[in-house]
Amino acid sequence: MPIGWGIISTGRHPDLKVVPAMKIAENTKVVAVYGRDIGAAEAFAQKHGIPKAYDSLDGLLSDPGVNAVYIASPNFLHVAHTIKAAEFGKHALVEKPMATCVSEAVDMIRACRAKGVRLGVGYQLRHHPGHKKAQPFIQKGILGITSMAQAQWCIGVRGVVDPPPRTGRSEWWGRPEMVGGASSLMGMGVHAIDLLHFLLGQPILEVTAVTDGQTRERPLEMAAVVALRFADGTVGTMCCGRRMPDTENDAMIYGSNGKIALRGTLTEGQGGALEVVSESVNMSEKYTSDLLNLYKLQTEAFNRAIEGKEDFHASGEDGLLVVQVTSAIIESASTGRVVKVSVVRP
Repeated sequence: MPIGWGIISTGRHPDLKVVPAMKIAENTKVVAVYGRDIGAAEAFAQKHGIPKAYDSLDGLLSDPGVNAVYIASPNFLHVAHTIKAAEFGKHALVEKPMATCVSEAVDMIRACRAKGVRLGVGYQLRHHPGHKKAQPFIQKGILGITSMAQAQWCIGVRGVVDPPPRTGRSEWWGRPEMVGGASSLMGMGVHAIDLLHFLLGQPILEVTAVTDGQTRERPLEMAAVVALRFADGTVGTMCCGRRMPDTENDAMIYGSNGKIALRGTLTEGQGGALEVVSESVNMSEKYTSDLLNLYKLQTEAFNRAIEGKEDFHASGEDGLLVVQVTSAIIESASTGRVVKVSVVRP
């Protein structure tokens, strides 16, 4: 029997990406959707051919056909929705960022662990074929001793200097307490941070951040540059923002024996290219852009984790690492100081 999925949220992300990807994923059936407004939930269900619509979270979680839930609700609700799903024995794949603070992320991990359900975080870039090929090269040492790591994900519209705040059902993105104290960092920067964790296999120990926000007058940033120090001594940078049209969203890893360039791979699709230049490996590959494929691969990987066939490569613990780093970045941007990343064991 296919894994039965329930969708928590009727927003743009599940509408345009997640549910269409699940519809083509192997061993997957979307059986129910929850929205606070029954009209919106029923319209979403009709559009995507989903059998059941609920305006009660308990109703969706009580549905025997639901084995796992995709939580795409506003950031500040991730903790409550994950814990509630665990109480009903449902596996949970949570949109990024995992939580708005470290204590919430810890509570989510502990709740799922106590109930014996899987917890994953929606870092779909881990499933990009270029990233999956680059990661073992780096961790097997083909670059020698790594010295610098860089990642960037920025967006923008030509001529727009100050993007207007989101409106309508997405207006919570303009509320610091709901989004988690940062804007571009929570939207795109977390992906870049998680990707560097994934590629290097090293935690970040300290950060220094410069942003155009995190002040009383402008609490949410539109651009951020962060210096990073990893546990193995590698230093790096992460850039993200909403004011930069025509950016090249790349990741670069440099070592004593060469470099790995991931050009244009930090995007909505899976396009871009991989280039490896080293003493032992020299290669390049290009990838076709596909908006849905990374979400499809992510769903299939989580299904296999539910079935006990493999570990999911963006676990709750991985999500917690990013929350710890983003919390340190916000503190650094607010105070102008170097901030050590606090490590909490769930």
